[in-house]
Amino acid sequence: MNLKALPPEISMVLKLAALLLGALLTLWLTKRLLVTFIHRLAQKSRTHIDDLLVRHGIFSALAYLAPVMVLYYGSRLVPELAGFFKKASEVLLAPVLALLATRGLSVLLEFYNQLPIARKHPIRGYVQILKFLVWVSAGIVAVCTLLERSPWGILSGLGALSAILLLIFRNTILSFVASLQIIGQDLIRIGDWIEAPQFGADGEVIEMTLYNVLVQNWDKTIISIPTYRLMEESFKNWRGMERSGGRRIKRHLLVDQSSVKFVDQKLLERFKRIHLLQGYLERKLKEIEEYNRRLGIDTQASPLNGRRLTNLGTFRIYIEEYLKSHPLIRKDMTLMVRQLQPTAEGLPLEVYCFVADTRWVPYERVQADIFDHILAAAPEFDLRIFQKPTGHDLKEALTDKCSTKRSSGN
Repeated sequence: MNLKALPPEISMVLKLAALLLGALLTLWLTKRLLVTFIHRLAQKSRTHIDDLLVRHGIFSALAYLAPVMVLYYGSRLVPELAGFFKKASEVLLAPVLALLATRGLSVLLEFYNQLPIARKHPIRGYVQILKFLVWVSAGIVAVCTLLERSPWGILSGLGALSAILLLIFRNTILSFVASLQIIGQDLIRIGDWIEAPQFGADGEVIEMTLYNVLVQNWDKTIISIPTYRLMEESFKNWRGMERSGGRRIKRHLLVDQSSVKFVDQKLLERFKRIHLLQGYLERKLKEIEEYNRRLGIDTQASPLNGRRLTNLGTFRIYIEEYLKSHPLIRKDMTLMVRQLQPTAEGLPLEVYCFVADTRWVPYERVQADIFDHILAAAPEFDLRIFQKPTGHDLKEALTDKCSTKRSSGN
């Protein structure tokens, strides 16, 4: 077909249609043939970098350059609209390059996250800021190209809108500053166990972004906490516990105070048969005997004269010796059994020590085993562990009372 024989309007429409169709066809062929071919090559290769490029769509982004180039250089086919198509292609080039740059940043981020240092110094927040700046820059370049103005003129005009921009991007700015503080001071890492009750968070940090920190709770729910809110309020990081290699046990039992008494000869003979107490009793009895003899104290006149052993004090030493002999209790960290302030429910006897295994399930198992043993051992020292009366306790008391009355009546 001879386009010169056609009217100018029809000739221009046909050229315009051919140009647009050529651009679309170039995009389709590039993505369908070239990009698909490159993806297949990447699957067959043994390197990991090309897989990252494919996963984040680097080659797909490059495909958009082809139709832009067709529009730019093909604008000569339509001289009447050549200026329009050149400017349009220059405007479209900015977002295409921005898309390519942001996807490249995603590739770098994933590559960095595979390194050991990524858990200590996550950079996802910084990459998000760079992506945001890339798109803002692309938008400014596109507008400047369209208006044929210098970018500096538009940037200087933004100064008047700084207050509005600060208001709009307030959370972004606060989150960015908070991210700098968190990473700079090494407050949180991916994989840390943090606890922030005000946010309902008690679990492991699975992701840190510019805007929020994702925490997977132990019940498998996921909590999103704004980054800047973490710095405004307090949170607990259990990393120090995991790093130390010891997880603390700090739990108490309530001893019935009416069961506390001096150790008589019968009870002492029972204690001497306990292996963990033999060394202690030998030293302590010798110390008490020498003390009372040196001061001339008559211990037979009253049990209050001189120094004597008590069942509670001996029980406390037994628990300490039991913990020292336990293979999963750290001996190089604080280990003690102490009395707390007496209460209406009883005398608190607190166990304070550290388990050598910081994992949750083994820790709970060791803690339960220790207190199972303590509860079972208390009656051997003629001690009662306090608990509030239940229906079973009241039933036994009434049964004993009725039995006593019937015995008295007979």
